[in-house]
Parts: sequence; C-alpha cells; structure tokens
Amino acid sequence: MLKKYLNSDIKLNLKQKIIILSLVIVISGIFGWIYEFIFYYFNSGMKEFYMRGGNFLPWINIYAYGALLIIFLTYKIIKHPLQVFLISMISTGILEYLAGYILYGKLGWVKCWDYNQEILSFGNIGGYVCLRSVLIFGISALLLMYVILPSLIKLSQTKKINLVLIISVILCSIFLIDEVYNLIFTELFNLPCASSIYKKWGIKYIYFN
Repeated sequence: MLKKYLNSDIKLNLKQKIIILSLVIVISGIFGWIYEFIFYYFNSGMKEFYMRGGNFLPWINIYAYGALLIIFLTYKIIKHPLQVFLISMISTGILEYLAGYILYGKLGWVKCWDYNQEILSFGNIGGYVCLRSVLIFGISALLLMYVILPSLIKLSQTKKINLVLIISVILCSIFLIDEVYNLIFTELFNLPCASSIYKKWGIKYIYFN
C-alpha cells in the first residue's frame, strides 16, 4: 500500500476524497488539541491542565486548516520526504504567523498564543511563530502524509464505502457545526460561547496579555 502510495498509483473517486478530507479535518484538529493540552501542562510547570481551543469539542481549527494546506502543497511530491518536511514547515509557519498577526495584531481579537510567554520559544517572531512550533508542524506533516493519509486511503477503499462516507461526513459536520456556532453564531445572536460556559464550570483556560 505504501509503495503504491509513494508511486502515486492510487486514483481516488469523489466519495473517497470526501471521506479522506473529512477525516483529516477531524483527526488533525483533535491532534492539535491533544498536543496543546499536553504542552501547556508542561509550560505551566506541570501543575495544571488547561482547556485549549474555542469549541465545545476537543478540536483546534488551525491544525485542521494546516493539514489541508500540507496535503494540497505536498501530495504531488510525496516521494520526497525532505521536501514535504521543509514545505510543510514553511507553509504552516506562514499560516500561523498570519493567523496570529491578523487576528490579534490587526483586528485586536483574543490572543490565542504568545511565544513570548512560552517555553522553548527560540526563533520567536513577534510571539506569533517560533522555531519549535514549525519543527513540530514539519514532523506532524510527515506523520500526516506517510501514516495517516495512507491509512485513510485504505479505509476509503472498503466495500462499505457508503457507510464510511456517511460516518465521515457526520463526524466532520459535528466538529464544523461546533466551530461555526462558536465563531459566528455567538457573535451574531449574542449566545454563550464554549469558553465562557466551560469557565463557569471551573475549567481553566490559558490567558495571554
């Protein structure tokens, strides 16, 4: 399977592409949440766990967007892991910098991360991106492109493709509805967001000044 994958012998139909992209969105967002949940435990001196992301579910959107970007930019050069690693580092680093700079630096919205206040923040640029973060993204890209993606391609080749398609779309839709609610509906209709509800329940969040 991996050999065929590396040789680009696999042709995917529309259903398979929907399955794969839906599950990539779910898996990568959950992966990012787990990574940050663990990282900020160490960043706080291994004293407390903090909730991350702005959704009800354990999912962080920028990791999903980054995963889609990585697939789009590197799928055709899958035979060259070093190129995949470097392109993923650069592209996701740019994505992270622009997201942080625009959302907080320009729009003045909430500061979701600040490498000025974190450990291992060497190569820090404005608090928006650092060498450690892009290295993690590059390594994660290898995991995505050489482990997760081939596994999802194999899953999409099942004889029960319609069932897998339905489950994949439902899972992805649940996470995206959660995202849309907290990102848009809470602002339009003055509804309580996930973070405010969780804070009332005593769940702690990371704060950056």
